[in-house]
Amino acid sequence: MAIDQDTVRKIASLARIAISDAEAAAMEGELNGILGWVEQLAEVDVTGVEPMTAVIPNKLRLRDDVVDADPLTGGNRRDDILANAPAPQHGFFGVPKVIE
Repeated sequence: MAIDQDTVRKIASLARIAISDAEAAAMEGELNGILGWVEQLAEVDVTGVEPMTAVIPNKLRLRDDVVDADPLTGGNRRDDILANAPAPQHGFFGVPKVIE
């Protein structure tokens, strides 16, 4: 696929970038070079190659999700937390209506 200067101007317009005719001519060559690399990569045979997300295998170190692990920040503290709310309603934070 080849890109001409009209396409470069269209892309610049969509990106809201003002470019001159000289810049459009330079970008035409650069974008065609990039597309050439992409076409070259498309020719590579990758059958049998497993997809990977990293060069080395990574394992996430996760902790167990324990409810009420900390007595200060754990669960079952709804009444204590809502005591600080300016307008609690039915066990929840009351917030002003935004949309009528």
